[in-house]
Amino acid sequence: MKKNYIGSIPPIVTPVDADENVDEGGLRRLVDHTIAGGNHGIFVAGSNGECLALTQAERNRAIRIVIDQTAGRVPVMSGVMDSSTRRVIDNIKALEQMGGTAAVITPVFYARHATQDETVRHFEEIARHTDLDLFIYNIPPFTGQTLKPATIFKIAEIDKVVGYKDTSGSFADFQTCLDHFRGTDFLLLQGTTLFAAASMLLGADGFIPSMSPLFPEPFVKCYDYGRAGDIDKAMRCHSVIEEICRIFPLAKSQTSSTKYALSRLGLFDKRVCQPTEPIRPEEEKAIDAAIDRIRAMIAELP
Repeated sequence: MKKNYIGSIPPIVTPVDADENVDEGGLRRLVDHTIAGGNHGIFVAGSNGECLALTQAERNRAIRIVIDQTAGRVPVMSGVMDSSTRRVIDNIKALEQMGGTAAVITPVFYARHATQDETVRHFEEIARHTDLDLFIYNIPPFTGQTLKPATIFKIAEIDKVVGYKDTSGSFADFQTCLDHFRGTDFLLLQGTTLFAAASMLLGADGFIPSMSPLFPEPFVKCYDYGRAGDIDKAMRCHSVIEEICRIFPLAKSQTSSTKYALSRLGLFDKRVCQPTEPIRPEEEKAIDAAIDRIRAMIAELP
């Protein structure tokens, strides 16, 4: 298998109007801007995209718009996660009709997980119903289950499962996966932005940085330098990435801080879906100051 889903793949936000329907114009502009910045792919309808805050119809609409606007310029990964296997399969069938190629799947949520084997069966059943590329998505705070490396290894043996997005926050477990899959076509994507540089230097295929549409240069360069094994330049990019990550806690809601920062591009409104805590004027000022500092740092990158 050719590794198509590599590099800096931002989980884009979903611009919405006052009725919390997708702002199509804003989303199309965001897609074009993200690609123009040199990012290698797009992840739509992820956590950063408020995928479960949107209605199912609007979630599907966001995916359809992104696939259409991307027009094959970069690969698109689409979030189809849901609260049961049947619901995920329905989401994948809709994705197939939209022309999607890759589905990102978590363990089911709002469930009392009894065993890791539940999620293995989840993927086995899903794989029986589709020919799309499937990605494992490990994000314990949202699912109530931390997938262990041994479980990842089992799921990876299932036909059509092509990669793993790790947002567990356990770098030791990610290293175990890097070692296990070294020399194979299985894709390993780092979902914790602060681990991006180290992950690339150790052989990961890419990472999922939510702020890359606003600050593409340090993320794209981090990928290039990391893959080239240039520790010094990769770590200089890491210093900027570390500063970028300090934006997230500047508002009570990380969704609000991220969306406001990206709205500074002038492509869409900062509006978030209810009941997310909206950003306050003093928080906006703090983020504005951070953006100015970061842009100065980027100007000094190699």
